Amino acid sequence: MIRPRFFFDNAPFLAVGVLLTFLSSFGQTFFISIFAGEIRATFNLSHGAWGGLYMIGTSASALVMIWAGSLTDHFRVRSLGPVILFGLACACVAMALNPYAALLPVVIFALRFFGQGMTSHIAVVAMARWFIARRGRALAIAALGFSVGEALLPLLFVSLMTVIDWHLLWIVGAGACLLGGPILFWLLGKERTPQALAASESNTGMDARHWRRPEALRHPLFWCMVPAILGPSAFITAFFFHQVHLAGIKGWSHVEFVAFFPLYTVTSIAAMVAAGWALDRLGTARLMPFYQLPLAAGFLTLALSTTPLGLALGILLLGLATGANATLPNAFWAEFYGTAHIGAIKALAAAVMVLGSAIGPGLTGLLIDLGVGLETQFFGVAAFFVATSLLMGWGVRRAAQSLA
Repeated sequence: MIRPRFFFDNAPFLAVGVLLTFLSSFGQTFFISIFAGEIRATFNLSHGAWGGLYMIGTSASALVMIWAGSLTDHFRVRSLGPVILFGLACACVAMALNPYAALLPVVIFALRFFGQGMTSHIAVVAMARWFIARRGRALAIAALGFSVGEALLPLLFVSLMTVIDWHLLWIVGAGACLLGGPILFWLLGKERTPQALAASESNTGMDARHWRRPEALRHPLFWCMVPAILGPSAFITAFFFHQVHLAGIKGWSHVEFVAFFPLYTVTSIAAMVAAGWALDRLGTARLMPFYQLPLAAGFLTLALSTTPLGLALGILLLGLATGANATLPNAFWAEFYGTAHIGAIKALAAAVMVLGSAIGPGLTGLLIDLGVGLETQFFGVAAFFVATSLLMGWGVRRAAQSLA
């Protein structure tokens, strides 16, 4: 489905996408949550307190993303990328050295802003801008970095924690981010500016024009998409954030639990490639209303499962939706709103996504403290994704009539 010539002709640009999405892992919840037990024990935090601190830091990063995300419309990736990666490295060092619980929101802010926020945002905007006819394939390849990180880092670092102090492992993460900067600069020695691309290779959106951010905010389609952007980030984040707690109530060790993550990764990779291939042929309008339905089925399965087989099925369903989510929504913004101002518009979506990742752990942690178990919560999560799919389908089909 991805021709070798396409890959080799565009290898430096695609490698940039993979590198950035992989390094964003050090600011993603699935990585931070590996250390949840150690952080809670070190600072004597309950599930609700840890989730609340996480929510504060992540919410702050979402607010800053609204402004910072638009920088991708004005600066080259090879200029902006190394700066962001240096910031992420500093955030990793701060997590390793921080002795005070009161500073945790600041550390979380830095990890989430530089990692989940800007590093992944730069990668996605670059793929959407650099590729038009093969945008779906490019986004799918770039998103492989997320999948590799999700597959390898939890199992690797959970295993290393049995022999190495967890603080030192954050120093390892900082070193990886520092190495990424020079590699990024080298790969993009001939990168064109965003302004040049906008003038020469841009494609328009609805009504055959390029939409600006204030115009997008006034259009009902954006608000139909908000729950669909927020939901996966909130509740998949909550799933990974509470992985230690969930493994405990299911009766498995943490290592046994994370051993299922490669299944999640393989499924999400397959879904990413399939979604990229499909959207290049069918467009996002036909696919968007359906891609979150596996999330509803996945959380329902996780709520009901009592065996490793049930857990495997639930994780597989989450992987299907996660793979599609890494490709379809990112192409959606360029297809419906054009590419000239895609950085500013995508920054809004990134801010909503980051906000969702703040709400998920905070809300679910509070409910756990109030006596509402994760398994009970997952029934409500499943119903949420059915509702968002219906709303998204209505909005996308209505707006698709304005596409050329």
